[in-house]
Amino acid sequence: MSRIVLGLISGIVFGAVSVGTMIPLPLEDKKTAMAGAFFNRLAIGFVIGATSLPLPMWTSGLLWGLLLSLPDAIITKSWLPIMMLGAIGGVICGLVVGAFGV
Repeated sequence: MSRIVLGLISGIVFGAVSVGTMIPLPLEDKKTAMAGAFFNRLAIGFVIGATSLPLPMWTSGLLWGLLLSLPDAIITKSWLPIMMLGAIGGVICGLVVGAFGV
């Protein structure tokens, strides 16, 4: 499967998981927060699939996951959960794209 398509699929799954973790949280504007989280995680998967860094794919995924999660962590001041989920999801997306992408 193409790397970009695989990245999009990985990003959609990553976004859905991220939104799922937000369901029990008491948020002021839950719909907006969930939409932002979903599209941030979708972007992580897409960028991992669309780029080719001279690094192992898991490292590339880690870097993109951290970099693209950083603005949300700064805005919300929820550093640990946002950065950890971004790092773990980025590594997983990188491994998936690296293993199955063409």
